[in-house]
Amino acid sequence: MLNQYDVLILGSGTAGQSLALRLADKLKVALVTKRELSDSASAWAQGGIAAVLDTADSIEAHIQDTFTAGAYLCDPVATRFVVENGRRAIEWLIGRGVPFTREDQSELGYHLTREGGHSHRRIIHAADATGAAVQATLSEEVRRHPNIHIFEHHIAVDLIIGDKVGRPGEGCLGAYVLDIKADRVVTFGAPNTVLATGGTGKVYLYTTNPDVATGDGIAMAWRAGCRVANMEFIQFHPTCLYHPQAKSFLISEAVRGEGGLLKLPDGTRFMPEHDERAELAPRDVVARAIDFEMKKHGVDCVYLDISHKPADWLRGHFPNIHARCLELGIDITRQPIPVVPAAHYTCGGIVTDLSARTDVAGLYAVGESACSGLHGANRLASNSLLECLVFGEAAAQDILAKTATAPLTLPDWDESRVTDADEEVVISHNWAELRRAMWDYVGIVRTTKRLQRAQHRIRLLTNEINEFYSNFRVSNNLIELRNLVVTADLIVRCALKRKESRGLHYSRDYPDTADRIRSTVLRPPRFKG
Repeated sequence: MLNQYDVLILGSGTAGQSLALRLADKLKVALVTKRELSDSASAWAQGGIAAVLDTADSIEAHIQDTFTAGAYLCDPVATRFVVENGRRAIEWLIGRGVPFTREDQSELGYHLTREGGHSHRRIIHAADATGAAVQATLSEEVRRHPNIHIFEHHIAVDLIIGDKVGRPGEGCLGAYVLDIKADRVVTFGAPNTVLATGGTGKVYLYTTNPDVATGDGIAMAWRAGCRVANMEFIQFHPTCLYHPQAKSFLISEAVRGEGGLLKLPDGTRFMPEHDERAELAPRDVVARAIDFEMKKHGVDCVYLDISHKPADWLRGHFPNIHARCLELGIDITRQPIPVVPAAHYTCGGIVTDLSARTDVAGLYAVGESACSGLHGANRLASNSLLECLVFGEAAAQDILAKTATAPLTLPDWDESRVTDADEEVVISHNWAELRRAMWDYVGIVRTTKRLQRAQHRIRLLTNEINEFYSNFRVSNNLIELRNLVVTADLIVRCALKRKESRGLHYSRDYPDTADRIRSTVLRPPRFKG
């Protein structure tokens, strides 16, 4: 079964939905998402969106803050491009009705908060659930638009590349997609395919990411022949709620930005001993400091205390955090919040240009799956949704500038040589082993020996997973596992190539930062650039 569209978008986060809306007035768009339309990492974003919205702030200051947080690995052209287009992106969201928190005294009429690594208040937000507010607003409009066809409970199996289907040199022609509920693979043909599939958080045992963050786009792009860069830079959010009943609930950066203090179980502050910026240091510094203190004192967590603020103020600024903690018996107006670091954001990804184009013709990547050059060695807080919006617009402009192409004729998915899986337990065991190995050996602090151990285990798992994939019909879990093991391999390969400590990559074997600043770029065997 062949579905023909002008644009195929894989992923329904802020990047995917904003792009769809920018295209749909002129083109027929397919929006494919693994679960419901609202299930994405974007919807979980609490803090807000960074942009220069106040005359006390400046473009140059935002650029400098991004470079400082990114350990000067950020691409200067891409960084300036995103920051200079930030205000327009925010105004686009305001024009669509996103309910940002207001403040009459401010220039723009909205409250701006400050987060770690920022020199000014420039984070526009919707209380402490900005991502959810943005997603809800965009989703409502996406569902109403007649030119956007939504395919929920669908997961891409792989991209359709011209060289593989008898159309040499034609680039990406669409994707094979598993209809999860119908349990069948359907063919989507499109001259423009966009990977907006998010990051790789689920490759780690502990993560703030939703279950859908399995590195699908990065893995598919790598198999298609795209370069991948800077995968060693996995951001661990310093403050994930530590509670047996709280799965993947992060405590926003804004809690520290508004005066929250990190303390040991005995109430002693420790951040001033690690960095002069204390709690307002960038995430990599704070995450390593917490990891150090937990190991030094043998404790399971540390505590984030903002109880010194007025109770009404806390309930007004952090209603969702307050409510969730209260459900678990923690009253943040009177008690500190137990927190631990957890895998949070993939700073590397598919190499793209300023139009979000990849190395394969007709294939784009936006959001967390891309390596645009903005984040460098460590993402500055609240730059992620900004990147989604700016590069979503850039991709839309490039796609709209193209001439129309004739409908494609593509082969159907071939299942003639596979059977139903005999033991699904293989998938669950491999999934658990992979995530544990990544957490133990490729975490916040690394060594060459740990990375080599991880690489050995990943190779064994890769062989077993590929054999399973070759012999049995695809399932949602198998597709995700296949993609996770690819991204795990890419993370380790990048980490082994970096002979220094920079940003989010800290190696005990190479504790110093090298004078030469360079990205880690991997080229697949089929790369033709």
